[in-house]
Amino acid sequence: MPPQPAAQRSASPSQPSGKGEVSDLKAQLRQLAGSRAPGTDDSKRDLFKKVISYMTVGIDVSSVFSEMVMCSATSDIVLKKMCYLYVGNYAKYNPDLALLTINFLQRDCKDEDPMIRGLALRSLCTLRVPNLVEYLVGPLGSGLKDGSSYVRMVASIGVLKLYHISASTCVDADFPALLKHLMLNDPDAQVVANCLSSLQEIWSLEANTSEEASREREALLSKPIIYYLLNKIKEFSEWSQCIVLELVSKYVPPDSSEIFDIMNLLEDRLQHANGAVVLATIKLFLQLTLSMTDVHQQVYERIKAPLLTQVSSGSPEQSFAVLSHLHLLVMRAPMLFSTDYKHFYCQYNEPFYVKKLKLEMLTAVANESNTYEIVTELCEYAANVDIPMARESIRAVGKIALQQYDVNAIVDRLLQFLEMEKDHVTAETLVLVKDLLRKYPQWSHDCIAVVGNISSKNIQEPKAKAALIWMLGEYAQDMQDAPYVLESLIENWEDEYSAEVRLHLLTSVMKCFFRRPPETQQALGAALAAGIADFHQDVHDRALFYYRLLQYDVSVAEGVVNPQKQAVSVFADIHSSEIKDRIFDEFNSLSVVYQKPTYMFTDKEYRGPFAFSEELGNLSIGVEAPETIVSSQIVDANDKDLLLSTSEKEDNKGLSNNGSAYNAPAYDGSLSLTAPQVQSDLLSLDAPLPSHPPHSSLAIDDLLGLGMSVASTPPTPPPPVLKLNAKAVLDPNTFQQKWRQLPVSVSQDASISPQGVAALTNPQSLLRHMQGHFIQCIASGGQSPSFKFFFFAQKSEDSTIFLVECIINSSTSKAHLKIKADDESSSQAFSTLFQSALSNYGMH
Repeated sequence: MPPQPAAQRSASPSQPSGKGEVSDLKAQLRQLAGSRAPGTDDSKRDLFKKVISYMTVGIDVSSVFSEMVMCSATSDIVLKKMCYLYVGNYAKYNPDLALLTINFLQRDCKDEDPMIRGLALRSLCTLRVPNLVEYLVGPLGSGLKDGSSYVRMVASIGVLKLYHISASTCVDADFPALLKHLMLNDPDAQVVANCLSSLQEIWSLEANTSEEASREREALLSKPIIYYLLNKIKEFSEWSQCIVLELVSKYVPPDSSEIFDIMNLLEDRLQHANGAVVLATIKLFLQLTLSMTDVHQQVYERIKAPLLTQVSSGSPEQSFAVLSHLHLLVMRAPMLFSTDYKHFYCQYNEPFYVKKLKLEMLTAVANESNTYEIVTELCEYAANVDIPMARESIRAVGKIALQQYDVNAIVDRLLQFLEMEKDHVTAETLVLVKDLLRKYPQWSHDCIAVVGNISSKNIQEPKAKAALIWMLGEYAQDMQDAPYVLESLIENWEDEYSAEVRLHLLTSVMKCFFRRPPETQQALGAALAAGIADFHQDVHDRALFYYRLLQYDVSVAEGVVNPQKQAVSVFADIHSSEIKDRIFDEFNSLSVVYQKPTYMFTDKEYRGPFAFSEELGNLSIGVEAPETIVSSQIVDANDKDLLLSTSEKEDNKGLSNNGSAYNAPAYDGSLSLTAPQVQSDLLSLDAPLPSHPPHSSLAIDDLLGLGMSVASTPPTPPPPVLKLNAKAVLDPNTFQQKWRQLPVSVSQDASISPQGVAALTNPQSLLRHMQGHFIQCIASGGQSPSFKFFFFAQKSEDSTIFLVECIINSSTSKAHLKIKADDESSSQAFSTLFQSALSNYGMH
């Protein structure tokens, strides 16, 4: 950005205010402009330094522009550099001033000193003023033919700068042909590399519109050019070598003998001190031998030593980048690195991100021969004072156990972790013990004997508490106190903010009931009552589902909740093999560091749920507007709740009801429901209950202590219907202003019918459908599977406006609603009306 004017900056004792000092500088520079007295250059240097320092701190010194240009008439290279820096900074923001620099820059491009010629040409190309491109053609043409390699090197990059300012001028001047000639004939390697870099970019951009450029781009991959560049590889600088090696990796040799020739020629590049050159060479070797299995494996063996050397040398950031590539190779061929596991041990002074990656690699290379040593090392990390490191090491031990390596010893180590009495160690170990029991049920007696001594009151983390509750339900017959521990947890239902824990609690108490009915009867009744009254939609639905199953048939309920299960053989991997192959194809790029292929962080549909726009004008306005994609901008401050996790959303559960056609009965903590409450909740659902004898319903109610009476409950009167204005109008600017000012009153999920999902192939049909319910769309965007709509509506009785953000995911048949309103008291009624309209979409 341009330097700030002096008036916008506050003066300080250590910094000039700007006006008086700049005026003095201007006067002094004017006096020295035409002077040839001895020591003039030294005085100019001092003044130039002051100008540059003022410019650096943000003082506007553009008023001395003409004086700086006049003082540049000198042979002092230092003065020239400072003047060019000043000119380049102000010229691109003020084209009028830039015009004043053309004459003296063109004059300097013909100076006797090649250094001044090169600096002047570089400054001339850096002006980036479209109106001045005609003045660049002559100096660039002369620079490409200059006798100095430095000038030719600057000119070859200057052609690319000219292309980005005016592509037609660059092509019409035939600069690409001159660059190609230089690339193939210039004796200086840096000039060749600069020409190659410029040509690659120019021809790649021109190939979309020019067949000739497309042919030239393909000609870069011809055998003569590739061999010409390879024979000069040692003359290039490090980054020039990377450019050449990247180009060669796209070359397809016709036979295996040529592959071996290229690899033999580049063998010594693996010992290069620069990590980028080593990685570029490795990528080339891997690409060349993909179709040669035996040779490909030998390449793995050959590149191990250079990679491990790069990991141990350099900064932590460089080590992490190299480790990321090594991790990719380890995941593809773990057996080849199994003997080098000690290289992946963590050092005390390494940052956490490096340690975490090393732990993943230790997990990958573990096998029968090295498991004991690796697990012993990981157990040392578990006692680390660094809590994140301790957690990751425990997870690594669990992953190794799930790979069926020396399970006996590992289970004993994990059980020892539970005796360390450290909260974070206990929490991580409980989660891993749960997964181990799913795969190795035969260890249940040993594990339960230790887990049974852990008090649920000491477990605070949701995932750990959920794992403990799962074990209480799954092994209730082996844990003597299981029903009573579950009952104590249910008594504290309201204190548990995690929906995950409440869902596990419902399922575990059901399992415990089927195994030990007399002891669990009261706890089950209390859990179902609390679950049905829960504000969280999933908890409410599961409790209601369990209640209806028990009403229908207890034996059927047992078959659904607690069936005979086989041990888990394989746990799902995070990345599919296809994604791993895509990442491997993009070796030596950020894809390896991110562990994602390029399209996942560049294509819009992979940027997360939505990159929200700050300006609604970027969306298509109205029903008839074309469908566009929401542009990626900044998340509005009021939209942050969309990014909350499930546990965080629970803190705001009072604002959002379940939004269904029924109203969940209030739960006051007494762990019991009155008959009218439960009856109104159950009978107002659309789905009919299965037919069964009436006495069975009463029997299960009595058994669970719910005290229901079906016949005596009068129907709950329906809530008053909200009426909307059929002719509501709201302009986008007002919508945007209100959206930023109003708080979120309702944030919840809704379901879309299969017919509605099918109808979303034409999103405009949804806008017309909602218009039929007096709900207008002001903006829409997105593409399958994610669509985003902004709706508004108005009360018919008053001027209350409702604003809705509706994000629909067609793959999950879910819509996330966020509602804001002038009058928050009517938001829930409007939410019910909106969901009712949405649920009918596609039904007609």
